[in-house]
Amino acid sequence: MAINGEIEIKWGDGEHKFNIAKLKCILELEDKCDAGIAEILKRVNDGAWRFNDIRETLRLGLIGAGMTPDKALTLINRYCDDRPWVENVLPVQAILFAAMFGIPQDDPLTKKAETERAKEDPSMPTMEGLSVPSSTDSAPPSDLTRVN
Repeated sequence: MAINGEIEIKWGDGEHKFNIAKLKCILELEDKCDAGIAEILKRVNDGAWRFNDIRETLRLGLIGAGMTPDKALTLINRYCDDRPWVENVLPVQAILFAAMFGIPQDDPLTKKAETERAKEDPSMPTMEGLSVPSSTDSAPPSDLTRVN
């Protein structure tokens, strides 16, 4: 079973591959964000992220997965810079988790567990293609009740 940091996510205008697990990408991300990758993930998870934590993770993730820098920048301008920034928090969390913990490739146990999970709850994301709401999807209704 090979493990790498590549993940495919529904983002922007369709399915895109991201991989920030490559050393050059991580070093550039840490430089642009003035923080280590674990600190960047912590900031994103805590809701204390900076704009470059989001933007540069997406941009470098696209490049790390093989997209040209020019095309990656075009997508970032369109789906990050010109959109509400918080829309990109979930994809960034997935990209950083994939880089830090890896994505099992061709693991029969993982595939079996995902298949069974998908039968129980089709809305549940899988390792093969994490589904993140697109920027045009409406938010799901909240089950939370406000308590005063």
